[in-house]
Amino acid sequence: MEVRQIFELMNSVTSEVLGRTDLVTEDLSNVVDIGTEIFNASAVDNYVRSLVDHIGKVVFVNRPYTGSVPSVLMDGWEYGSICEKISADMPEATENETWNLKDGTSYDPNIFYQPKVNAKFFNKRVTFEIPMSFTERQVKESFDSPAQLNGFISMIYNEIDKSMTVKIDSLVMRTIDNMIGMTVYADYQATEQNLKSGVKAVNLLKLYKDRNAGAADLTADKAITEPEFIRFASYVMGMYEKRLAKISTLFNVGGKARFTPADLLHVVLLADFASSAGAYLQSDTFHNEFVALPKAEIVPYWQASGKGYAFADTSKIDITMPDNNSIAVSGILGVMFDRDALGVCNRDRRVTTNYNAKGEFWNQWAKFDCEYFNDSNENFVVFFVA
Repeated sequence: MEVRQIFELMNSVTSEVLGRTDLVTEDLSNVVDIGTEIFNASAVDNYVRSLVDHIGKVVFVNRPYTGSVPSVLMDGWEYGSICEKISADMPEATENETWNLKDGTSYDPNIFYQPKVNAKFFNKRVTFEIPMSFTERQVKESFDSPAQLNGFISMIYNEIDKSMTVKIDSLVMRTIDNMIGMTVYADYQATEQNLKSGVKAVNLLKLYKDRNAGAADLTADKAITEPEFIRFASYVMGMYEKRLAKISTLFNVGGKARFTPADLLHVVLLADFASSAGAYLQSDTFHNEFVALPKAEIVPYWQASGKGYAFADTSKIDITMPDNNSIAVSGILGVMFDRDALGVCNRDRRVTTNYNAKGEFWNQWAKFDCEYFNDSNENFVVFFVA
């Protein structure tokens, strides 16, 4: 074991913490052990200098990761592949001739009125697998007991599970991201997103500036820490909760007559915005229930965090959609959508195994299949700042 003297550093640190000296640059290279990947052969005792140091404790990095994404999981089925979704259009009203009867006129009761019915078929599935090889005989020499060996194998299984969770969570978020992209593209297409506000893709900052002449210079990243803007955003989102509950053709890309009652409404907010609202607005408000944001699931980002969790990264998506249209949107604060607008269904997660007798190891493949769908005929609203 390497032992280093640090009395000089400790005397300096003591003077700092007691307020006798200013804060100084400290060299911690002799204090903190950052570890080595390969055991150093010169690691011997400090007595006879020839006894190799032994491992006194083995710690496996084996922490389960559950993930956290909006709950859009639906059911599955064992046979067949297609999910068929059938909907009907509302019929139009016609003249009620009961109150306009004329002598000698025939009134035909046998006219056939065909309902207008639409069917959508969802028949795409995505899949991936995570391969891993395991041995037992070859790795026993590195451990002192069966418990340590089992701990080592358990750690590898846990890493596979974490990898699977991260990938599945990412696919769920891509399902939401694609719906965001389709909605914003439908309202803006080639129009600059900061020049107007759509009905389905709501530019909260543009609406706020239109009502407040003094906010002309307010930027998207500063807006989410401005109490007056947060209050306005909460007001607009609250109105949309009520609007979506009334039947309308305005809130879905397909222009279908749809309504979303409160128990079927999903609300997902960006953590930057939700946390800011709690810190800058509701904490200073006596009756905060009047300015509270809608009850929502919180996500730390829509697509990815970037290298520093900057708002410009966490609030952005940059995607190419299945119809080959591409769109980049930043400043996304939240979404509201119907339970049937998007979902994850028919999940099939399994593990297959093969033993190699010659090499005395076994391979496992953690496989995952799933269907992710967007239905543009169902209500979906995006709130963003640009």
